[in-house]
Amino acid sequence: MKDEFEFIESITPRQTDQASLVKGIGDDAAVYRGSDEYDEVICVDTMVEGVHFRRDTLTPFQIGKKALAINVSDLAAMGAQPIYYIVSVAASADWKQEELEDVYKGMFDLAQEYKMDLIGGDTVSTPDTLVLTVTVIGRVERNRAVYRHTAKPGDVVFITGYAGRSAAGLDLLFEKGVNGSFSLEEQKLVKAHQEPQPHVKAGRILCQTGVRVSLNDVSDGVASEANELAEASNVRIHIDARHIPIDEAMSSYSREQQLEYVFFGGEDFVLIGTVKEEDFSKVEEFFKEEGLFITKIGHVLSGEGVYLKEENQLTRLEKKGYNHFQKRG
Repeated sequence: MKDEFEFIESITPRQTDQASLVKGIGDDAAVYRGSDEYDEVICVDTMVEGVHFRRDTLTPFQIGKKALAINVSDLAAMGAQPIYYIVSVAASADWKQEELEDVYKGMFDLAQEYKMDLIGGDTVSTPDTLVLTVTVIGRVERNRAVYRHTAKPGDVVFITGYAGRSAAGLDLLFEKGVNGSFSLEEQKLVKAHQEPQPHVKAGRILCQTGVRVSLNDVSDGVASEANELAEASNVRIHIDARHIPIDEAMSSYSREQQLEYVFFGGEDFVLIGTVKEEDFSKVEEFFKEEGLFITKIGHVLSGEGVYLKEENQLTRLEKKGYNHFQKRG
C-alpha cells in the first residue's frame, strides 16, 4: 500500500442502506440521526507503537491522553460535543499493567474536561507493540454539523490557533529524549506535541453561529488539510504567508523552518476552515467573547488546488502531510 487516502477511496461504498445516515466516509467523522433534536457523530483512530508514538517521546499517561485527543479533535471539526468513548487495547508482554493503567488515566484526564464517559472496549495481547484504538461519540444539534465540502469562492480561510508547534516539539524530543533538558520555549513546543488540546470550544462556536462554515482539523499539516477542504468543496485556496500566526516559542527558527513545520508537520489539532468574508467579523467577535483567537490566513477562489502567496509569488502546496504508508528513513 502506497497511500492511505487512495486506499480509503478504493474501499468507500458507492451506496449506503441506512436512511438515518447523514454523512459517511469522507469527513472528519460520520454523522447519523439520533433524535429530533440531535445528530450523533462518531469517529475512530488507531495509534500504533513505533508508528504514531514512541516511549522515548511520550509517557504512558501522555500516550493515552493523546489517543483520546486525536479523536476528540475530529469531533471538534464537526462542531460536536464529545460524550462517550470506547477503547480497544492490544498490548505486548513488555507493557506492565501499571503502564497500561497510566494510559487509561491519561484518557480519563482529558475525558473529564468534557464529561465524557468510557462505555466499553476490548483488551487483547499482541506480539511486540502496543496498539490503541479509540472510538468517540459526540452530539451536535440536528442539521448543524460542520463539513469540509461547503467552502465557496469569496470565502476567507481561517485558523483557530498556532500550527507547527507539535512538529517542532517532536524534533526536540527526537534530539533530547523525553527526559531531556529543555528551555522554557522548548518546553512549550514539547508539550504541544505530547499533550495537544482539541479545539472543541472553537468548533462549537463555529457550529452555533448560524453562518455557513467549512471545517477541518490540522492533524496532518496545514497543506494537507487545506487540500482536503479544496478537494471536498471543488475550489481553489490561496494562503497568505504573511498572515500565518507563529507562536513566539518558535521565534528562534528560520522563517523557512517555521513554514515547513506549519504546512507539513501535523498533530496540532487546531481547526482550519472557511467562512463568508462578510461573516468573519461576526465569528471573530464570538471568539473574542470566549477568550479565543481566530486568524484570517487566506481566500477561496474558483479553480482547484492550494497555493501559498509569498512576496507576490504563488507556490503550489501539495497534499503531502503525514501519510502512514510512506517510507521514512
